[in-house]
This record gives sequence, C-alpha cells and structure tokens, in this order.
Amino acid sequence: MATHKLFLLPGDGIGPEVMGEVRRVIQWFQDKGVASFELDEGLVGGAAYDAHGESISDADMEKAMAADAIIFGAVGGPKWDTVPYDQRPEAGLLRLRKDLALYANLRPAIVYPALADASSLKKELVEGLDILILRELTGGVYFGEPKEITELGNGQKRAVDTQVYESYEIDRISRVAFELARTRNNAVCSMEKRNVMKSGVLWNEIVTQTHKDGFEDVDLSHMLADAGAMQLVRTPKQFDVILTDNLFGDILSDVAAMLTGSLGMLPSASLGAADEKTGLRKALYEPVHGSAPDIAGQGLANPIAMIASFAMCLRYSFGMGEWAGKIETAIAATLDKGLRTGDIMQDGMKQVGTVEMGDAILAELDAVA
Repeated sequence: MATHKLFLLPGDGIGPEVMGEVRRVIQWFQDKGVASFELDEGLVGGAAYDAHGESISDADMEKAMAADAIIFGAVGGPKWDTVPYDQRPEAGLLRLRKDLALYANLRPAIVYPALADASSLKKELVEGLDILILRELTGGVYFGEPKEITELGNGQKRAVDTQVYESYEIDRISRVAFELARTRNNAVCSMEKRNVMKSGVLWNEIVTQTHKDGFEDVDLSHMLADAGAMQLVRTPKQFDVILTDNLFGDILSDVAAMLTGSLGMLPSASLGAADEKTGLRKALYEPVHGSAPDIAGQGLANPIAMIASFAMCLRYSFGMGEWAGKIETAIAATLDKGLRTGDIMQDGMKQVGTVEMGDAILAELDAVA
C-alpha cells in the first residue's frame, strides 16, 4: 500500500478546529487499513506571521512542495489587519497557489437533499443542484503587474491593479473545464466581460478556439459575468461547469456557495499541471469558508466543508473516488438525520458543535464502509 504524504496547514480562526475533524477522518482511514498517510503540519497566515514575521516560511514552503497534497484550513482575522501588506495572512495562500502553480480551482456547489430548505432561494430552484465552478487561479488581476498605490500630490493617490492573461493560461484552464464536463453533464459556460475588458475578448477567443481543438463534443456557451451572477440566483440548475477567470471566479463561487445554504458546506480543490512522468499534480484542498474569528475556539464551526475537501483530495490526488463518495454519502446521511451546526440550523433540527458533527459523520462512515 502506497503511503501518501499530506501537509496540513490549519491556519487561523476556525481553521485548527475543522482541521482537527479531518485528522480524525484520516486516522479512520489508517485504522481501517484503507490507506496510509504520512502527516506533517506547518503554519500559515496570521499564525505564521506571529511565529516568523511572514505569512508562510520558506521551510514550510519546501514541505508544501514535497507533499503529495496540502490540506489547508483558513487564514486571516482582525488581529492582523494592520500588518504590512506583503505579510498579510492571505499572502501565504497566494504564495502557495503561485509557487506550486495551482492554476485550476475547482469549487463544487452541491445542495444536499436535507438542506434544500436552507438556501436563500426557493427549494424548487436549488433542490438537486450540482454545479462546478472552475476558476483560473494564478493569473488575472490578483497577480498582474503593476500593482501599486502612488502619491499624486495635493492629497491625492492613484491605485492600480492590472488584469493580465496570456493565451496559454486561458487554454490550459479551458482544457480542464472541458475534460471535467465530460465526466459530468457535458456542458461548459464560459463567463467574462468581453464587452468592456480586452482580457475578456481574449478569454472568449481562446476558449472558443480550444473548444474547436478536440472538445466539440462538449456543449459550450458564453455569458457576461454580471449576467452569469444574475442567472446563478435566478435559475442556477441551468449550469453544469462554469469556467471563469480569477476575479470573477472569486465572486461567482461565493454566490454559488450561498445557494447551498452556507459557505461552511463547500469544499474546493486547487490543482497544478500533471507531471509528465508520474501524471501526479501539485494540489491544495481547502474549504471555501473563511476563518470566522467571531466563533473561533468555541467549538461551533461547521467541519463539513473541510471534511468534503479531504474527500476531493482522495478523488483528485489519490484515485480513491469510491472512498470520496463514501465520505460524501456519510455527510448526506448525517444531515438526513437532522444534525446541524449553527450556520445551517433549521427549525426542528438538532444543533451540534464541531466535534459532535465530526462524530456523526465518522459513525455514518462506519455504516457505509
């Protein structure tokens, strides 16, 4: 049995609490003899800044580079609002994405049957929802140069962020979208702002060309990103895979998250290119939710997104799709029995804490194993 090297980065706020539940799931796999994992743990975000004066150390970056997969919690909080911009907690996550070339961000938005009433939309609009947002993660306005604030005199300043994309960046993320669509409902909707942004014009052009280059069996449509946001809250089930850039992907995936009832429900995967020899990809898995400092340390956090992120790790990094499905079935069964953390609490349900939710999911995993 191969041993998989996992590097855990719990981070800040509720990150360590939800990571604790993932550790228990990993231990379950070890105890059952299903898989073997070698674990290491490091610091990222505010926790790393407090320890090292930087959002992630070079030593921990080396460990991340050597790992088969990284499991990431959350970063940030008011405590670090005044730290230098380059050392802010989020810079650690951005460095991981950039240095590991994790250009493809997969964010599924799935409505579990038991939570169809928890969405802010009508039940009939979201019941059975299963869409995947594929966000380009290492280009665009978050990384483009120049990125600066300059003094103009007379008390005035100018802030500049630069949206930059090259053809190859758009082509490679497009190919991932089409390949993923083939495993789902075979439809991709590409979203950009070609009506006002030159980067959107190029995005549309390259996606269209890539589609013609071997993916014409996949249904491709195009939509302006603002219209796409509107359609996500109007009739979300019209979408299968949504392909978009870094900025719009950030926004649209949070919109999609709320269709499911809570940010605490959604996992994500960030993948790099496949190694030519091994076929393996650098990969980082994290919940979509933030560090939620207002409830940190109280045992209230919802661990489902973190556990579901580990399920994505099994599926995309270790070829254990069947076991990923068992974790997802265990989560659904737990919700079917009426257990809820505070963020998804409904009338008539039983409110539980982080550890109790983890206990229940592990019990259901025993049942389906």
